[in-house]
Formats: sequence, structure tokens, C-alpha cells
Amino acid sequence: MRMVDLIEKKRDGKELTTEEISFIIEGFTKDEIPDYQMSAFAMAVFFQDMTERERADLTMAMVHSGDTIDLSTIEGIKVDKHSTGGVGDTTTLVLAPLVAALGIPVAKMSGRGLGHTGGTIDKLESIQGFHVEISKEEFINLVNKAKIAVVGQTGNLTPADKKLYALRDVTATVNSIPLIASSIMSKKIAAGSDAIVLDVKTGAGAFMKTLEDAKELAHAMVSIGNHVGRKTMAVISDMSQPLGFAIGNALEVKEAIDTLQGKGPKDLEELCLALGRQMVYLANKADSLEQAEQMLKEVIQSGKALAKFKEFIANQGGDASIVDHTEKLPQAAYLIEVPAKKTGVVAEIVADAIGTAAMLLGAGRATKESKIDLAVGLMLNKKVGDQVKSGESLVTIHSNRPNVDDVLKKIYGNIHIADQGQSPVLIHGIVTE
Repeated sequence: MRMVDLIEKKRDGKELTTEEISFIIEGFTKDEIPDYQMSAFAMAVFFQDMTERERADLTMAMVHSGDTIDLSTIEGIKVDKHSTGGVGDTTTLVLAPLVAALGIPVAKMSGRGLGHTGGTIDKLESIQGFHVEISKEEFINLVNKAKIAVVGQTGNLTPADKKLYALRDVTATVNSIPLIASSIMSKKIAAGSDAIVLDVKTGAGAFMKTLEDAKELAHAMVSIGNHVGRKTMAVISDMSQPLGFAIGNALEVKEAIDTLQGKGPKDLEELCLALGRQMVYLANKADSLEQAEQMLKEVIQSGKALAKFKEFIANQGGDASIVDHTEKLPQAAYLIEVPAKKTGVVAEIVADAIGTAAMLLGAGRATKESKIDLAVGLMLNKKVGDQVKSGESLVTIHSNRPNVDDVLKKIYGNIHIADQGQSPVLIHGIVTE
């Protein structure tokens, strides 16, 4: 087999065999296929697409390019959740204990975030003592005992994906549905779950800006998952404005605690229930999505979800008393209100720009080396569709520096007040096949 022939075959819109795709990924991982040929192949895929079978084969070739995690000693159906990213995306902090409270194992591998705010691990580390540096044996024991644990990504998972992503980034082939879908799904499959629930975002703060692109990506990923024997479902959710009110690490932990008590922002609760009911259904704990949602609401009302969050924190060395005393979370030195300059209705909150404002405060990382300030961030006091009077606070800035002119400029430039506006639809659709 020669790489040049396979590039030509895909360039001409022909279907590659399983063996040919394996040859490409294996050769590229071992540095036997040079970057310039892989770049040409990625561009051919970008223009000619791939069949569902090719996409599944590409995904599994990337899974087998490195380590895979064996979670078979965890009892029950392991369900994982993946979000395609957003601003103020606190869902994992709520979902993991919520689903675990129903006896469903949540074995979560998370990374540290680049971008607007930290990843799930950064958020959890705003709890004094909490740590994710646990052995695989301890991780599995905790999930078997308490049904929930979070560990940092370890090992050499999907090295082919890392190499290919770096190339796509510099060859204008990032926005290719088969390449995006296989990239995301290869990591989830290598991480060992039996079933996968996907939260595919659409809107200004999302990777997929249009609903059509988000639907196409959701269908592609669900198809790959089901094709390779992982029960997979997806929710397409809105990210035209930040989710919930909090954007920042400790602020989002507090918001997650509020939501587990049934007192959180309505949009965050709605999305957690939409994702959670799929997780419960795929774990065979409910006969229907409606029954699954009712079970989730009951563990919130009974306090079991909050109790599970406390147990989870304590099991990983964290101070569980923060659940009842959220003032123990890192606190910013300055609280600065952002008053509305006119009366009207909030017509738009540009999610990614508001996320950038939080990053300017130190809530996120611009580069891998950036240090996160866990205390800082933004609390939205108004959402799209809300009435606002001149002088009323739109946002509270939590800052550790007194001068926030750069942040104010970013906020004022990206929250628009008009004569009218309405709250966006949060859930745009469910994809099951």
C-alpha cells in the first residue's frame, strides 16, 4: 500500500477500506507517513467527506493508536458525558453526583481547560484539598463504592488524534465533520465507557455556530458510537449566551451546589435534566426518558444528589463542609457592578466574548502555561429576554485587581440592550440514531 494512492483515492471521492484507514493512522502515528501527506489526506477528507463506515473505522484506528482504559471491573453500565464546550458550562459538576445518586457509575476522566474558564478539574480544585491524582485502582474502587470519581487524563490515549489535530489546526481542516466527530469519539471510546451522552452546543459561544452544523456533528458522533457498539445519544443545546449565571471556577462550584439543591439557574437545571435523563435511560435504570427525568428530580428534592456531591468531595480529599458553607470557596478581593446604560430588554449576550472577559480577569488560560485564579469571574445578573432599568446591574465582576477597565469594555461591547428581545430556546433537539 502507498499513501499517495490512498490520497488520490479519497481525493476522487472513493471509499477507503478498513485496512486502508488503519494503514494511514498506524503509519502516521509511527512517523512513517510524513506530515505533508497527512495534510493532503485531511484536505481530501475535508472536500470529499467520509461514509458512516469510514468514519467509524477512522475513529477505531485512532482508539487503537494508543492506550485504552479498561473499566470492566466497575459494576454496572458506565455512562460518560461529553460537551463540545461553551461558556459557563457547569453541567459535569451537577450531572456526575446527580446521576451517581441513582446508583449509576460515573467514572469521569477530565482535563484542565484552555479558554474562557478552567476545565472540570480546575473547578473542582477550587475546593480546599480536592485532588484528582489518584491511582487507577483507587479510581475504580471509588466508583464501585460511591458510584462517582474524577481523575485527570493519564496515559497515552489516542496519540494519532493529538498529532492529526495539530496538523488540522495549521492546514485549515479543523471544520470537517468526519474529522471532528472521530476526534471526539475516539477519546470517549478509549476512555472505556459503555454508553456516551453528547452535549453538542450551537451559537456564538460554541464551536458549531449554526444549528445545521451542530445537528450534522451530533448525527455523525451518534452514528459512530452506535456503529462501534457504544450506546450513544446527543442533545443539541444553545450557547448563544452563557449557560447559568456564573463564569469562573469557584463561582461555578457554588452554582452547581445551588442547582443540586434545586435552587440553581433554570437553564442550567433544564440542560442537566435533559442530559441526565439520557444517562439514566442508557444505563437501563429507567424504561423511558420521562421516568428517568422524574427519578432525577426526586434525588434533588430528597437531598440525595447533594449528599452524593459531599461524599464525592470527601472521597477525593476535599473539604465537604463547603457545600453548607460556600463562603469557604476562594473569594475575590473586589466585587464591581456593571450598571446598564439604558432601560430596555437584554437582546443579546455574546457568549464567547463574555467568556473572554472572564479570561482577562484570570478565570481561564490563554496558554497551557497560564495560571488560573480560581476566585475570579463574572456573575450575570440579567439574561437574554430580561427587562433592565438604567443603572441596574447587568453583571457583577469578581476581581483580584481594582482596575477592570479592559473587562468593562468587553462586557459593554457584548451585552446589547434593545426595545425588545426574547429568551432563546435552550434545547434544539435530541439525536438518538
